[in-house]
Amino acid sequence: MRIILASGSPRRKELLEMLGISDLKIIPAKGEETAPDGLSPEKLVETLAAHKGREVAGLCARDDVIIAADTIVWHHGKVFGKPHSRQQAIDMLRELSGETHQVFTGVCVIKDGAEELEAEMSRVRFRELSDREIEAYVDTGEPMDKAGAYGAQGKAALFVEGIDGDFFNVMGLPLCRLGKMLEKQGVGLL
Repeated sequence: MRIILASGSPRRKELLEMLGISDLKIIPAKGEETAPDGLSPEKLVETLAAHKGREVAGLCARDDVIIAADTIVWHHGKVFGKPHSRQQAIDMLRELSGETHQVFTGVCVIKDGAEELEAEMSRVRFRELSDREIEAYVDTGEPMDKAGAYGAQGKAALFVEGIDGDFFNVMGLPLCRLGKMLEKQGVGLL
């Protein structure tokens, strides 16, 4: 049995290694990240995580453990994924400035044909940000591969006044929930 992360995210890899999974195999899903319109944020991230997990499971042995995840930022009914441009990152951060938003991560665990699929939500409160701060942060390049255009574990920690919920969810992988899902599949991390 191997543990396989269906993601190229360095943060997710780092979090799993922090839990002691040293022989982690990385097989990023390559398929389109699409889902039907009108889904709730929970169903959206679950659907995207399931697509990734099923794609990678098709490339692996049946007894391998596949972990897939997808994270979005949700604010005033809008999805904030990864920004596609510098201006889009600036616009996202301006909208989040001084506001509380939600971070949703869908997690899919597949082993022996059995699939666990769940979503986690955390609330993140940003302080007011100046245009200078936003532009300086975007110029670091850090926000360009992150949902909502920020990484709470990086320089954007300077913006976060508070988090209600799983901090690791905000990083892209809710570890407490994942641990319970793996336990259901007979995979203990302790």
